[in-house]
Amino acid sequence: MAKEMETANTINLVANGTHVTGDIKSDSGIRIDGQLKGTMNIKGKVVIGNTGLINGDITCKQIEVSGQVNGNIHAGELVSLKSSAKINGEIATRKLAIEPGAVFTGTCRMDGGQDGNPKAVPGK
Repeated sequence: MAKEMETANTINLVANGTHVTGDIKSDSGIRIDGQLKGTMNIKGKVVIGNTGLINGDITCKQIEVSGQVNGNIHAGELVSLKSSAKINGEIATRKLAIEPGAVFTGTCRMDGGQDGNPKAVPGK
């Protein structure tokens, strides 16, 4: 039980100036301030900082975006787009929050199932 709590509270970080090519899979949360070209499958929360750039699809529980995402987002609970966010892709989630100034090009589905996971992103 203690190990599960420790994993859930761990935050991974891709710092500004770091470029990652490949897929990331994690049982805990992650913050991206650098660049990622690949997919993310995260069981916790994803934070994309102002300098963060993702070119690929993201599957997670929650996501907060201040940077840029070019790809589909599939969040089981909440997608939060801050005023500096730029999204080019499809969003599937239960709840969506968009601050004034955020740019979102694509479609959004908010039809989560009873298990808290939205149906697949359109086109997948």
